[in-house]
Amino acid sequence: MTGIRRKRPADALDVLDAIEPPGNAETVAGVVGVTVLVEVLGVLSGSEVWLLGLLVFLPGTASALCTVQQTKFVAAWTTLFVTFTVMVRAGDGGRWLDRTLLVLLTLALGAASVYACHRRIGREHEMLRLRSTAAAMQRHILHPLPVLTDDVLVNGVYEPVQEDRLVGGDIYDVVASPWGTRVLIGDVQGKGLAAVGAAFAVIGAFREAAHREPTLTALVEALDAAVVRHNSYAEQTGEDERFVTALVIGVDAGAEAQAVNCGHVPPRVVHKGVVTTPVLDAGVPLGLAELSVEPATVDWFAFPAGATLVLTTDGLTETRAGDGTFYPVDERLTKYLDLSPSELPRALHEDSRAFAGDSRRHDDVAVLTVRRSPGR
Repeated sequence: MTGIRRKRPADALDVLDAIEPPGNAETVAGVVGVTVLVEVLGVLSGSEVWLLGLLVFLPGTASALCTVQQTKFVAAWTTLFVTFTVMVRAGDGGRWLDRTLLVLLTLALGAASVYACHRRIGREHEMLRLRSTAAAMQRHILHPLPVLTDDVLVNGVYEPVQEDRLVGGDIYDVVASPWGTRVLIGDVQGKGLAAVGAAFAVIGAFREAAHREPTLTALVEALDAAVVRHNSYAEQTGEDERFVTALVIGVDAGAEAQAVNCGHVPPRVVHKGVVTTPVLDAGVPLGLAELSVEPATVDWFAFPAGATLVLTTDGLTETRAGDGTFYPVDERLTKYLDLSPSELPRALHEDSRAFAGDSRRHDDVAVLTVRRSPGR
């Protein structure tokens, strides 16, 4: 049996980008700088006391950027400075009520800012825990890339439509089986946790059946049965039924590859500077096989040494520009033929984002490259 090797996944916290608060020295320097600026403007304008009102908003700014302790410092500094200035300037005349209200307002907003900072930090910690859980789920659902087997090297890029959500509706997997390497790429209908549940069902069935079934048609039948079972459970809980478009590829030591297309985007073969699209029978998505009168069939296509197979989801092919034009995958692919298989997926993904411009994406994006291992 062939082996499978993959890169060690990063820790869940390593993949989460956190906004670092400013350092204590930066906080002190910023607060003192703003205070001096307000004081100078007040002296120059002759309205020193009234310009102190500008400092009232300083704790609010700190609550959005700093830690709780830093926000407490800013609130205390602002309150003490405003109180001191009002008391020193009390002999200049003016309404005591106005000055007292200014001090009370500063104190109240400082306390409110500390409370708001507490709430913000709590929400950030909760979001970090949720995203850490999502990262762990992703490692169990989607194997980290690249994946190297005795037959192929699989690399790629995956990005959910919501960049702060680590798990979307696109799926992929690679299994080294006794009959060669099986590669799966698919797209679960819909979004959210319900789509993640269907993704679990398909990938779990793929990892088990890929080692058991000697043919791709039997493997696809197992995947379809898994989606049907998942839909039956979903129906009992009042959830919508799902179907999954999928493409299953089989690669062994031969010069050809096998494929079963279940309503998915067809693959592209890049070889010697030429991009071709194999002609595959367009089957029905997983979960809908009983509606089709034709069984799933296996197609063979040339996959010689040195060729690269490009697999995508419709998140790439259906990317649109502002005028509604679809992303021309074949045309753009020819621009990046000099890139390595490891660089090509990221280049295509970034190019599609540039093509869309300010247009909002509506689907997840997954791009995989499959290249024969050097040993083959």
